[in-house]
This record gives sequence, C-alpha cells and structure tokens, in this order.
Amino acid sequence: MAWEVAPARGLAPVTGRPLIWLLVGYPLWWALGMGQFAYWLFAVPMFAELVRRHRTVGLRVPPWFWVWGLFLVWTLLGLALVPLTMPGTVPESGGFPGAILRAVNYLVLTVVMLYIGNLTERELPVRRVVWALAVLCLVTVAGGYLGMLAPRFEFTAPLEYLMPGSLASDPYMQTLIHPASAQVMDIFGYESARPKAPWEYTNIWGYMLSLLLVWLVLGWILQRTGPVRWAALIVVVASVAPVVHSLNRALWAGLVLSVLFVAVQALRRGRVVPVLAGTVAMLFLMAGLFLSPLADVVRARADNPHSDNGRAATNSASVEAADLSPIVGWGTTRESLGSSDSIAVGPTAECPGCGQHVIGNAGQLWMTLIAGGWVGTALFVAFFVLVAWRYRSATTLVGQGALLTVLLLFWYMFFYVALMSPLAVTMIAVALLWRVEEPRVSARRGPARTGGGAW
Repeated sequence: MAWEVAPARGLAPVTGRPLIWLLVGYPLWWALGMGQFAYWLFAVPMFAELVRRHRTVGLRVPPWFWVWGLFLVWTLLGLALVPLTMPGTVPESGGFPGAILRAVNYLVLTVVMLYIGNLTERELPVRRVVWALAVLCLVTVAGGYLGMLAPRFEFTAPLEYLMPGSLASDPYMQTLIHPASAQVMDIFGYESARPKAPWEYTNIWGYMLSLLLVWLVLGWILQRTGPVRWAALIVVVASVAPVVHSLNRALWAGLVLSVLFVAVQALRRGRVVPVLAGTVAMLFLMAGLFLSPLADVVRARADNPHSDNGRAATNSASVEAADLSPIVGWGTTRESLGSSDSIAVGPTAECPGCGQHVIGNAGQLWMTLIAGGWVGTALFVAFFVLVAWRYRSATTLVGQGALLTVLLLFWYMFFYVALMSPLAVTMIAVALLWRVEEPRVSARRGPARTGGGAW
C-alpha cells in the first residue's frame, strides 16, 4: 500500500526542521538534562511560524479543535483551585509549580500539533516525520539495552549545574533532568533494573516504545526493501528482551492490542496470506520467548503484582476527588493522608515510600480526573474519541499507523501518564491524520461542521 501523499508544488521554504531536530536529537537533549523541556525550546520557532501564517494566509485547525480548546481553558481555570486543601490529602501538597508545568506542557503540545498540520508536504514531508519517529524508536530500544546492561549508569547533566541547588535537588525535578539508564526497584524481593533511557520513567519508556514501534514497522519495514527492512526487523525482535525486563504488564498487553489492530486492518482489506504469515511468525517468536530465560521473568512478574493495591487506592481517590469537584477538579495532583490501610501510615526513614502516595500519578485518566474534574476529563477524552471516529476508515498506511497511535491512548491512560512525550507522539499522530486523511473524509461527506477550517 502506498503512502499516497502527493508532493506539494511550488517554492515553499522548508520550515519543518524544528520538529525533526526535536525528535532525532532527543538523545542529545536528554543527555543535556533538557528532556521534556526540549519540547518547550522547539515550540518557540514553531509558534513563531504559526503566528506568521496566521497573519498571512490564516491558521488552519483540525476538526473538533474547539473541544481541545475548551480542555485547555478548563486546565487554566483549575489553577484557581490549587491553593485549596482537598479533604483527605496532605495540606499544601499540590503546589503551583507542578500545575503550571502541566498547563504549559498542554499548550506546547497544542503548538506542535498545529505546526505539523499547517505545514505543506513540501515544507514537512510526511515521510520525514515517520523517519524521525522510527529513529526515535531505535534510540528507545538502545536505551532499553543500556538499562539492562548498565543499570547503575547515570551522570550529572549540564542543566543541573545551571539550576539553583534547591531546585535541581528536588526529587521530581531530578527525574526530569538527571539522565539515568534504569529504575532499580525491589519487585521480586531483590533489586531489579527496569530500563528507562532516554525517558523519565520505565513506564514512559514502555509507553514510548509501544507507540514508536508502530512507526518503525510502518516506515522501515513496510516501506523499505533490502538491508534497511531486515535491520528494522532485527530491531523489532531484539526489542523483546528489554520489553520483558521492563516488567511493564500494560506494555505487554498494549503490544498484543497493536498486533490485533494490524491483523484486523489487513483482514478488512482481504490480506489473508500476510496475516497467516504474521501469525506463524508470532507463534515462532512466542515459542522462542517461552523457551528462553525471559519466560522466568514473565512468570515472576505475574506472581508479584507489586503495586496493584497502591494503584487501586490512588485511582479510587482520583474518582473521589472528581466527585468532590466535578466541574474544574483541583488543578493538580495531591498527596493522600496515610495509606490505603491506615491514615496513620506515612513516610519514615526506614520506609520513605510508605503512605502519602500521589493521587493521580498512576495514569493519564486518573491525573486528569483530579486535576480537571469530570468535565475536564470528558473534554480530554472526547477530543481523541472524536478524532479517532472521524478517521476510523483511514486508508493510507500513515493514516492507519496514526489511528493506532491515537487508539493506544485509550488503553494506556488507565496505567501510564501520557504527558509529556507519549502525548506528544499522540498529537503528532492527530496532526498526521488531519493532513493525510482529511481530504478524503471531506470529499466523502463534506467538512465537519463542528471543527476544522481557518482562524
């Protein structure tokens, strides 16, 4: 199946470099300590280009953008409730820094989405975006092996030297700016290294790998021949080891869901033989997995749920928070008083992780519930539901890969926080759907009355 993206004509300047530099250069930004702040840096030239276009030819927005716009407004309104103490939480455990950081991140990702959607094929070829995402997948797989082979690898990033000591030493800020290869955790009764480079947490590593594998397969296996295709296939198979050692059960299920999506899409188009061949290949891969030492890791993880009880308690607390403030939520996350067992349980020198768990950090859905209430959460989810529904019949390979990327949000939002990098890839997918599939959708049934157009 072809890309089906017609090349633009004319002498339009190539302005898509900030996005490519952001994605392909991410290992460098990570090593510098910038990490997710790199999105802020490259959003500046993107925003400048959007302003220029708004003044000259007008700014286009995707269908249903007003829903996302309302969500942004709701996020900003929620800042007014940050100083309030939510019942059952530690007083002053919210704080403006985290709330403002979250709001800025949403605005930055909005700029990224509009930037991609407003550029022409000449200015930012779709192939180049797919290629950049595939390169980022290679980096993520390499980071997985770094976490496995050198779990204690870390270093002080240049940004840490430039920040005030009190800020640079903050635990949350350390997670964002201090490069490390893995999270070393006690899950089986002994320390286990869970890969995370070049991302902040091992859960984010798993989420990103799941999304980026879609684009590696799309760009380098389905659209390439010869050594490049075989090298990409080898990378996909090689990714199994760090995937297993990540101990991310939601990632394992997410990969299965991705394979099922691809199979259904192929069967809908009558491609029975490729599906059968893929099924046989998957069976051989699974057989190899269960005959290898990796099977012991999988069984051990199944026997040690580890964080299930804590997640259930904080997720329940997020629902209660939304019930207490259903319109605009509480503006940001909070720390619970005590634990799920007793209100008297709290952190100690012997057990710093006991009690006072952060409500809303166990998944994008739960974070949005406490921060934005039921209304804010409904707006957030509705935007992606409406986008997925509008482009549900995507016909191009790019459109189908982008649709899968958006759909995976509805699985991972129960387990992983999508903000920042996973949601960035999702917004890129929304922009690609808008660019590649919208002409067909509009031609088939007319422009959506509820969205799209120029500002």
